[in-house]
Amino acid sequence: MDTKLILIEGLPGSGKSTTAALAYEVLRQQGIDAEVYFEGDLSHPADFESVAYLTNEEWQHLLEEFYTFRELILEKSILEDDGFLLPYKKLGSNMPDSFYDRVFKHDIYELPLDQNMKLITQKWASFARHAESSNKVHIFECCFIQNPVTVGMIKYGAPKSKIQDYVLALESSVKKLNPLLIYINQDDLDYSFNRAIKERPKSWSEGFMHYYTQQGYGLKNNLSGEEGTIKVLKARRQAEEEILNSLSIQKAVLNNSGYDKSSHRAALEKLLINCQERNP
Repeated sequence: MDTKLILIEGLPGSGKSTTAALAYEVLRQQGIDAEVYFEGDLSHPADFESVAYLTNEEWQHLLEEFYTFRELILEKSILEDDGFLLPYKKLGSNMPDSFYDRVFKHDIYELPLDQNMKLITQKWASFARHAESSNKVHIFECCFIQNPVTVGMIKYGAPKSKIQDYVLALESSVKKLNPLLIYINQDDLDYSFNRAIKERPKSWSEGFMHYYTQQGYGLKNNLSGEEGTIKVLKARRQAEEEILNSLSIQKAVLNNSGYDKSSHRAALEKLLINCQERNP
């Protein structure tokens, strides 16, 4: 299979996780070496999950403040540009709450947008260089379009043109992998979001709605609660559709409105087989 990267995208509740798992299952059954990475994976090869970026000065202050854990912090820190990357969730469960409060402020997805874009784009380019020489197919759930749109539009209210340029930069870095992007669509966004709310813990829905309405786009448009969150999601869907149309990589849209796993798997399998035949 010439494609070395499969990107699964779509709105919350659309079935991205299920699709990513099914894609992995289908490829493995076809004898293709594959690896799947879901949202929140601490070892994601192209994205940053629970990773902070600190300037050299900030890093030195952190070492001084949490001197007891100095050796552990040194062990996990990675030199990057003029500072350090620190995968803080990998430091174990003995770190004090004050440590997490401090480093979260420097999380990659809490940084100013331009700095976020620079670090994320560099990470994707580094991944692509390593993946190019491998025969493995990497399957990524939701970090290619979702994360740039979420941090750019939802968090910072950035213009669509800047968000589109962000995704196009990621596309440029992975084109050599001949990626296939699969966008999971839903006919009824209200239903799919309410379904996600029912299936997940209350803390998830509360945090999600707060993130979507109390900053960036939601705040600018005076949106709140579940109704406001759905309005933001509809705006996000429009933005993602425009970005999808601007991409030149292989792409396909699968409708999962029926939430029928069997028929969805069949459609996905057909898509992947056709992709193989086009790229033997």
